[in-house]
Amino acid sequence: MAPSSAEADAAASSSGRLLVLYASQTGNAMDAAERVGREAERGGCPAVDVLSMDSFDPSRLPSERFVVFVVSTTGQGDPPDSMKGFWRYLLRKDLDRQWLEGIHHAVFGLGDSGYQKYNFAAKKLDRRLLHLGAEPVLEIGLGDDQHPSGYEGALDPWLLSMWKSLNEINPSLLPRVSDINDSNLSILGHPKVHVIYYSSNEVPQDPILSDPSKIISSARSMSPALRFHADGEPPYMLQMVKNKRLTKEGSDRDVRRFELEDPSSAISYKIGDALEILPSQNPSAVDAFIERCNLDPDCYITIGVRSGDKVSKGSVVHSQMDRIKLRTFVALTMDVASASPRRYFFEVMSFFATSEREKERLQYFASPEGRDDLYQYNQKESRTVLEVLEDFPSVQMPFEWLVQLTPPLKKRAFSISSSPLAHPNQIHLTVSIVAWVTPFKRTRRGLCSTWLAGLNPNKAVVATLLSTDQNTTTYPLSHYACVQTFLSRVGYTKDPLPPPRPMVPLVLIGPGTGCAPFRAFVEERAAQSAAEPTAPVLFFFGCRNQDNDFLYKDFWLTHAQDEGVLSSKKGGGLFVAFSRDQPQKVYVQHKIKEQSSIVWNLLLSDAVIYIAGSSTKMPADVTAALEEVICKEGGVKQADASKWLRDLERAGRLNIETWS
Repeated sequence: MAPSSAEADAAASSSGRLLVLYASQTGNAMDAAERVGREAERGGCPAVDVLSMDSFDPSRLPSERFVVFVVSTTGQGDPPDSMKGFWRYLLRKDLDRQWLEGIHHAVFGLGDSGYQKYNFAAKKLDRRLLHLGAEPVLEIGLGDDQHPSGYEGALDPWLLSMWKSLNEINPSLLPRVSDINDSNLSILGHPKVHVIYYSSNEVPQDPILSDPSKIISSARSMSPALRFHADGEPPYMLQMVKNKRLTKEGSDRDVRRFELEDPSSAISYKIGDALEILPSQNPSAVDAFIERCNLDPDCYITIGVRSGDKVSKGSVVHSQMDRIKLRTFVALTMDVASASPRRYFFEVMSFFATSEREKERLQYFASPEGRDDLYQYNQKESRTVLEVLEDFPSVQMPFEWLVQLTPPLKKRAFSISSSPLAHPNQIHLTVSIVAWVTPFKRTRRGLCSTWLAGLNPNKAVVATLLSTDQNTTTYPLSHYACVQTFLSRVGYTKDPLPPPRPMVPLVLIGPGTGCAPFRAFVEERAAQSAAEPTAPVLFFFGCRNQDNDFLYKDFWLTHAQDEGVLSSKKGGGLFVAFSRDQPQKVYVQHKIKEQSSIVWNLLLSDAVIYIAGSSTKMPADVTAALEEVICKEGGVKQADASKWLRDLERAGRLNIETWS
């Protein structure tokens, strides 16, 4: 399909425009895309449009001339939700190799090299654009969360190269290209949000204001930063009925089992599902933030999104039901005491610093030259928004900017460790309590895991659930957490692991807290075996020491005995690697290779492989071990073994769930 004459005319009119399309799941790609737009405007670009992919008609792509794509990768190499419709259109068979002829494009991806399908969505998009005839301005840029400076470590040099190349292609597109990186010419525009304030006297009391789930939904739907964090249905109440430490007291790792319960009814979920939790922030941290920013905690607000210099129509609903107390909004939507701000936060701060010394330091942090020092100060120390504001006391940022730039309070996702057949009104979680020491010897703690660990059983917690059954709706499961005035909720999140049928053999590989979903799998298979025939299950577990962190030891050993689902009598097996209990380190991949014959026989019986755990070296090491098993037992070359595993993955017989 070549562009029509009408499209060609439109192309001529857009030759001075730069279109920036982004696909974001958590907001990072949007942040990067907005930076591209700001720099283009600083370089004098006559027209710049920064749009989410799902708000752009892909059929109009041939009428553009200069397009920058900023794309994140989610889950196990999946595109963000906002990219899926756009991507489906690009895959249409009636689009020929000349469809995008004349278009200059650039692609920047945001990913995490700890995952096997690193920047998969961006790489696929770049290849497809080339296949459709688009001409690359420069090579694809690959942002990496593992880089010391995060994705900006790759974005900074990539943007410099892109502006240079675009200027060579069309000098009129960026007539002031040299201004882009001149910090002295930086101008602060308007914030993208607009806040309307109401005194408490102006807001009549309404039943919604005392309904925790309605307050949560109202606050989070009002936050512009949370547009990529759909919370689904309002939360239901769940009680924490057990908070048990699984690792040995005194060991350096604290892993807990949390049991959450709905005492009134059964909970609809499946094994392999994941639960999200919206944690409560420390009330004193919220109060300190509000005091530091000279805000009135008791006033009510509504928030709208600006379009240009105007507030978008319909972005603010002027009813008392949509007004929320400022303190509640901060507590439920703005992560003020655990997340680190981005570089643009420091740039905006510099405009509001009245101390010359602070202004200079902030400008330096916001510059390319100061990137490494900013990393040491900010990311390496896990500096929070509140701490940064306290370090620069002369800065008084308007609340609009704080709403726009403070990282959103995100839900945390945990694999479910229980089977609904065994626990119809409960959900169990296996959670490592996160703590670390910074280079300056400051102890930092994970917000959600620390909050959960501090909850007493039989007080409330909260949750929302996402089912593996794509034909069903999202199931709400949350509850009001009785922790001061805070509301917390739990919800479904990442792509769940598909639950297997009873007669499907299983090879489960889950070192450390990677065992979490497989406790549910084994519970379910045990419940099924009491009523019907079931297939064998192999489970490979790994930890440091048998005495310190053999999670669920009694559970696994019980199911490995007699007629248990992990017993050799049932064709199954339990194989544990204790990496530090002998001079040489032993990991799950070594145990897999030791049991190559039984693994191979199950694979020949159409077994499904599940791998869960850390996203660092483990998945690659386990995959390599499986390839070695296939080579040894199947008598094939390594390349054929790799293809065999890829075919298994495409057929749904190899499933990987990892986390960083």
